[in-house]
Amino acid sequence: MKSTTAARAALVLALVSGTAGCGGGGGGDDLPDARGALRVPVGGELVITTDHGVTLRPGAGGEVAVDDRAGHRWSRRDDTRVLDLDCAGRDGRCPRMPRVDVPDGVSVTVRARDAGIDAAGIAGALDLTTVNGDITVTGSGADDGAVRLATRNGSVRADALRAGKVRAGTVNGDVTLACATAPAGVGGTTVDGSVRLALPADVPAYRVRAATDNGSTSVDVPTTHDTAGRTIRLTTVDGDVTAARA
Repeated sequence: MKSTTAARAALVLALVSGTAGCGGGGGGDDLPDARGALRVPVGGELVITTDHGVTLRPGAGGEVAVDDRAGHRWSRRDDTRVLDLDCAGRDGRCPRMPRVDVPDGVSVTVRARDAGIDAAGIAGALDLTTVNGDITVTGSGADDGAVRLATRNGSVRADALRAGKVRAGTVNGDVTLACATAPAGVGGTTVDGSVRLALPADVPAYRVRAATDNGSTSVDVPTTHDTAGRTIRLTTVDGDVTAARA
């Protein structure tokens, strides 16, 4: 039992590990305007790094705009725009989860710590990671994009999620996923907490693995043994596992 718990904890920790750094600076057309906003084209990639949390909301005019109370620095790594948020020297005026507006069609990666990530209305692929904080996603993602949500010592909650593939994990907390589409693959894992998945009523059949050591499992979605088909993998150690249709 202890070895199983330790192994699963190690897998989840591997999921949430890794921090993106800021590469070399950009120039020319990549310079932010006087407000600190930067244009990012459709199909572009945005990486946000912070020692706290962040709030993501839809942007307009193809621009990524940043809460003016938060210190920030732009740089570029290959074709990726990198935004480093920093509250140092802001005399308490910097919010713990500053708002960043992101235009449609931009893929977003966030590396945060000691605070949460709240994303709503973001139309693009998402890769969100924090430690010691919750991740909340509402009405976000892209039908053909990947969504990865990972924390440690916090819960993951996603509602009206759109994605081609979904992977969500934590160590101490619940994972709750409600999808507006039928992803090709869904993975949800925790150690101390429950895992719940809700899919649309008309979803096709999935190859399902639902497992817990101390709890109950309930699967109410069409199932198949086709190894080339859609997959659901939901696991925990201490908690319940549920896969259902909305």
